[in-house]
Amino acid sequence: MNKPYIIGIAGGSGSGKTFFLKCFLEHFKPEEVCLVSQDDYYIPVAHNMTPEENKLYNFDLPDTIDEQHFFDDIKKLINNEVVYKTEYTFNNPNATPKILEVKPAPILIVEGLFILHFKGIADLLDMRIFIDTEEDVALQRRLKRDLLERGYSHDDVMYKWINHVVPAYKEFLLPYRQECDKVITNNTHVAEDIIAITDEISKELREKVLV
Repeated sequence: MNKPYIIGIAGGSGSGKTFFLKCFLEHFKPEEVCLVSQDDYYIPVAHNMTPEENKLYNFDLPDTIDEQHFFDDIKKLINNEVVYKTEYTFNNPNATPKILEVKPAPILIVEGLFILHFKGIADLLDMRIFIDTEEDVALQRRLKRDLLERGYSHDDVMYKWINHVVPAYKEFLLPYRQECDKVITNNTHVAEDIIAITDEISKELREKVLV
């Protein structure tokens, strides 16, 4: 297999990356595309923490990610090797992580907050996509997710948003927006808007890669 076409998808917390990816992946067969997520490369720390330490710990810094492992696994996929990785369980010490199997494919998607900040990874990307969202919209999405799905308190979510999430976004992601090939504004909750955008990009990729 020739070198895969590598797409980087970056966006802050609450930008709608997960929904964008879901829509995007639906345009391809499983063997045509593979996904590597930065979230699966957090350095494990939760099992040593009290709930209070967990609340104060800043997961929104580049050094919380095992950058070398992340980079090495991307290189393996480029070299047509299968990657096995332990699933990240969002800092929940009670969850049992799965072993993820990522098979190489003609299109390789790399997604995460710091993928443009990590120069070694950024240099591998053939296309850079930035999911852009207004701060108040992103906060409402984050509140909905963390309160309902992850069981955090409102105070905990707001503490992390103000002290961790927003500063990290402004320092480690926003400066790279102008370097991206596509900047997608995602302020609405209208699924059809994102579906239309992913349809357009997938057609472009089919002409470029899957011919």
